[in-house]
Amino acid sequence: MSDSTPPSLVDLAYGLGSSRRQSPPLSFVTLQEYRCVLSWFLGWGTTQRQQFLEDLISKAAPGKVCSLLTQLTTMQVRDRPPNIFECQLRLWTQWFESWTEEERNAFLNRLEETDPMFVAQFYTGVAGTAGRD
Repeated sequence: MSDSTPPSLVDLAYGLGSSRRQSPPLSFVTLQEYRCVLSWFLGWGTTQRQQFLEDLISKAAPGKVCSLLTQLTTMQVRDRPPNIFECQLRLWTQWFESWTEEERNAFLNRLEETDPMFVAQFYTGVAGTAGRD
């Protein structure tokens, strides 16, 4: 990858090369979803950003990372309604799962424009999953 385009999530997760092609324009709905997540991100504290980072890494390297948040939500032990952050992560997951790979990569690019250090931590975290089964 000699160009300045960051590697795709699949490239990061599995170390595969991919051919670069022109990305299709993003839909209005997808752009609004990006804006929501980035707005939430800017309002999150350190702990929430760390949980989001773990979730993002688990999405980039599925099967290699078992996030704490995923484990907790599968336990179904609740004596209180979900908080705003938990609702935001649920929406984030629904949106992320509906996005194409190109849309996911475009989101990561926008997140990098917002917080390059966070995305650097993401790259480091994904690289740390190499060799895990």
